Amino acid sequence: MIVDRKYWEEISYKAGRKRRFETVDLVERMYVITSSQIRIKNHPVNRPRSVFNPSMKITENGIRIYARVTLGYYTYASAVAEFDVSFEDLYSKRKKEFTADLTILPSTRYDFWGVEDPRVYEIEGNTYVTYCGRTVSYFDSHIRVERTLPITAVFRNGRWEKIAVFRMPDEIRSFVISDKNAFMVKAKDLLLFHRIHMLNEKFYLSVCKIPEGVLNLDHFEEVIVGDNITVLEEQTDFEAKLGWATPPVRVNDEFLVLIHAVDKVMGVYRVFAVLMNDEGLFTAVTPFYIMEPREIYEIYGDRPYVVFPCGAGLKDGYLYISYGGADSVVGIGRIKLDKLLEILYENRIE
Repeated sequence: MIVDRKYWEEISYKAGRKRRFETVDLVERMYVITSSQIRIKNHPVNRPRSVFNPSMKITENGIRIYARVTLGYYTYASAVAEFDVSFEDLYSKRKKEFTADLTILPSTRYDFWGVEDPRVYEIEGNTYVTYCGRTVSYFDSHIRVERTLPITAVFRNGRWEKIAVFRMPDEIRSFVISDKNAFMVKAKDLLLFHRIHMLNEKFYLSVCKIPEGVLNLDHFEEVIVGDNITVLEEQTDFEAKLGWATPPVRVNDEFLVLIHAVDKVMGVYRVFAVLMNDEGLFTAVTPFYIMEPREIYEIYGDRPYVVFPCGAGLKDGYLYISYGGADSVVGIGRIKLDKLLEILYENRIE
């Protein structure tokens, strides 16, 4: 059983008290990729209209990118395209063309209008992706609830197999407008990290316990999550909403997680970091944002002033992140891990 909800709320309150509306940008921008550099080899429309909000996985020779792409703007229906960026390309910063495969497409009533913002991660030696599915009701003005839902697929037999769509229990479901920014974490329990938008127009960073057996599903199932725990129930007074950004990276005996935040005045997306323990409780938080839009491709695009990380990984003392810039480009950056941990260790939540 996960810890008591009141304890979560106390820890979350303490974390919020440490934070202030300030940015110390720690991210070294390394590489940016535009849609003109992507050639999709398994679709006749071989140039995507946009490419952004990528997840990532560090490989032996570089970084595997799992990007959200669109082929047109009529419904902005998205899919996931995969391609590799070598370390040589990354460090030389040379502009080149990348050959990509469309690998995850809309195919169910839970993702009919789009496969958005993938988060790729590993559990027990297997690779999973959880993404935001735009449901078949997304554009139906008469249906306001469950417009988006988290969907998970596992990579096996050389392809992605969708295994689960996550929904809240009946007593909560009718109040959920959308559910997104999700990924699974194997700690003491198997947990779903997700962000819920409710009919009261509030946004809740949440962690739910997932029933046993989900990792072993061999066909697509609807999974009801329970033991819902709200982590940051209320944003700070300078934020309109928060969302989980990157799946956790294990650092020593804790998880390092990035969170995005949207300010109330301009709607600018910024990023801060937290450490969490095996129960999902915050143990440390950066008192300031560690990333905000500063480059022209982060400031201006389909959605101005956005940095939106969806992937993270460790290599040679750096935390590498993949992110979307202004809903228009793929960005790759890195942060010195020791510097970030120093800030977090100095801001422990007692």
